[in-house]
Amino acid sequence: MAIISDRSGLLTGLDVFVGGPIQHAILANGFAGDLQSAITRAIGTVRENGGNVFSAHVAEKFGEDTAQFTPEQVSVRDFRWMRKCDVFVPVLPVLPDLTLRRTDGTHVELGWATALGRPIVLVTKQPFVDSASHLLKGLHRVGSVQVIDFDEFNEKPGLLVDAVLAATEVQREALGSAIAAGA
Repeated sequence: MAIISDRSGLLTGLDVFVGGPIQHAILANGFAGDLQSAITRAIGTVRENGGNVFSAHVAEKFGEDTAQFTPEQVSVRDFRWMRKCDVFVPVLPVLPDLTLRRTDGTHVELGWATALGRPIVLVTKQPFVDSASHLLKGLHRVGSVQVIDFDEFNEKPGLLVDAVLAATEVQREALGSAIAAGA
C-alpha cells in the first residue's frame, strides 16, 4: 500500500516510537490484519515524512520473531526507545465486540511515556469505547495526549503527521532556537 504525501520531510529529525498490541494480536491464522495494516500505515507515514521509527512490530516481524526475544530484552529495548523518542504513537484497535484489543505492554509504555514527559499521539476509536479504563480515558489530565480516531487515521494518515508536529512543537521550536543561536 502506498502512502502518498506531498509534505515529505516534515518529521525529519524526530524519533517516533510506534506501539500497539503484539502478544494478543498473534492469532491462529497470523497477526491481526487490521492492526498490522494500521501500524504499517503509521510507520510508513512517519518514515515517508522523514521521521525515524522505533517499532517492536518491525523488530519482531509482526509476531513471527517474538519468541526469539526474552521478556528482559523486550523490556530493556522498549524502555530505551521510550527514553530516546520524541513522541509515542500507540495504536489501540477495537475488536468487533467494541472492546479494546488487550495490550498489557502498550499500557505499560503509556505509563512510561507519561512519567518521562513524552508526548503521546494515541490512535484509537473515538469516543473511547466503554471497555477503555478510566486511566486511559483520563490520561490527558496528567500527560500530553492527543487522540486520532482509528477510522479517520486509516482514511487520512496525514492526520498523524499533523498530530506529531503539534505534539512536538515546543521541543522543535527550542531546538530551532538553539541551532539559530549557534548552540
